[in-house]
Amino acid sequence: MVRTIDSNSRRIAGLIAGFVAGVSYGTNPLFAKPLLDSGVPVLVMLLFRYGFSAAILAGWMLLKKEPFKVRGRELGLLVVLGLLFSCSSLFLFFSYEFIPSGLATTLVYLYPVFVALIMVFLRFYPSWQTWLSIIATFGGILLLSSPSSGAEIKIPGIILATASALSYAFYLVIVNRSKRIRNVSEHTLTLYALLTGTALFVSLRALQGGSFVEGIDTVADWGNLIGLAIVPTMISMLTLALSSRYIGPTKTSILGVFEPLTAILIGTLLFGEPLTLKMAIGIAVCLGAVVFMILRPSH
Repeated sequence: MVRTIDSNSRRIAGLIAGFVAGVSYGTNPLFAKPLLDSGVPVLVMLLFRYGFSAAILAGWMLLKKEPFKVRGRELGLLVVLGLLFSCSSLFLFFSYEFIPSGLATTLVYLYPVFVALIMVFLRFYPSWQTWLSIIATFGGILLLSSPSSGAEIKIPGIILATASALSYAFYLVIVNRSKRIRNVSEHTLTLYALLTGTALFVSLRALQGGSFVEGIDTVADWGNLIGLAIVPTMISMLTLALSSRYIGPTKTSILGVFEPLTAILIGTLLFGEPLTLKMAIGIAVCLGAVVFMILRPSH
């Protein structure tokens, strides 16, 4: 199905998928903030997030009679992809313990730069338009999420946030470039990544100790966990894989700018967080960079 459409339709579908991936992932605060406020530990939230998402996707695949089976050589790489995506989430959450969330967001958005550099290493050279879009979006993110003066910054937080960006970048590049999983559908790829993440977070929580349902006390908590599993996890991962395969990891990573933009919009409209002039300028810069990339298609 994916491989029978013409190049222009693939590009349009890839751009739409990248936009949906960014917006859906940006809804994280909508579901995660109430859970954290309720005292749900990060590892508990992540294990249910990935576990519920895997169960829902597996149910959908059963309903559609899609195959689950993969070859041994494919399975190994799918597990690696699952570890990369899961570690990206894990490193980001842990970085918050050492540095302000705004700085963490800025550092994580280094991933388009990492993607472009990895592609250069693989001898796929982004055009000057793509580099300009990357630089502009990163500048916009600096305006959106720069930390306040006097904020405490610790080296482990910088390392963790940068590792989160690097993990995410390798995930995108492998999904796009690996011939080993080229014939694995987006549904199957995402399912195995989610199952790997679930196993990782269950293991880490077991080592950490404590209840596996700590802080989950109300129907609203379970509802937020399900929402977290569906929107910023399953939908985001499926459309991310689709976009990376259709338009490449570099352009997909640029469209990831809709992640912080959506998170800021949710914070402003639902949680009463302030929207400053500097942030508004940052949003305009980011949107301008994305529009420029779309209007000037290049490799």
